[in-house]
Amino acid sequence: MSETTTDKLLDGRVLLTQPRQGQRASADAVMLAAAVAAKRGQNVLDLGCGTGVAMLCLAARLPGLQADGLEIQPKLVELARHNLQANAMAGHLRVFEGDLRQRIAGLQPNAYDHVLANPPYFDPARHRPAKDAGRALARQGVDGEGAAGADEAAWVSAMLRYARPSGRLWLIQRVEQLPATLAAFSQRAGGIIILPLQSKPGQPPKRLIIQAVKGGKSPLKLLPPLLLHEADGSYRPAIEAVLREGAALPEQA
Repeated sequence: MSETTTDKLLDGRVLLTQPRQGQRASADAVMLAAAVAAKRGQNVLDLGCGTGVAMLCLAARLPGLQADGLEIQPKLVELARHNLQANAMAGHLRVFEGDLRQRIAGLQPNAYDHVLANPPYFDPARHRPAKDAGRALARQGVDGEGAAGADEAAWVSAMLRYARPSGRLWLIQRVEQLPATLAAFSQRAGGIIILPLQSKPGQPPKRLIIQAVKGGKSPLKLLPPLLLHEADGSYRPAIEAVLREGAALPEQA
């Protein structure tokens, strides 16, 4: 295993061993976990779970939640499984290794109440792939030699495959990727709700949290932007509660 660090999330409620170089935990995964409106007794699938950030944060908020993760990078799978053990969550959280474009033994289609994903959102045609191969795959969806991995349509297709009928889908994505995401949902999901994440007052949102219902028919709904920072750059209290205390995202009217 390459050199790692052990860090604390949610003010120490989650211990996370992760690569020192390469793909590391970000606020995106924590925010995505905070958005998922799961309940105790439900089950969740985290596609592209990495070292387990989102599923660990979600399980910290909802003790006893049943959750599975799928990750393609063997080193991250090893770290994620270690993190489940370190956080005493291996009894109800599992991590599988595999490509989301293929069938995975142990993961049942049409079985999950919630499916979440933090897919690659930097277009390799516009952003030079990261030097670290793992980071390039996670952020740009290409391997270290530039070969393409799963695109937006493949990610959404996998989410729909594993969600039960009327199950809910959750993902975080950059604004410019929204047309591809909506096209991928096509007629297979509805009830789409888009929450723009606005970094500071006066700045346009760059990221979106998108939720949808498998087989849903309700029209698309665009929520007001959720402001993350005060003018001085500090996190707003509600966002600080998400990142430090594991709170759910504040509801937007």
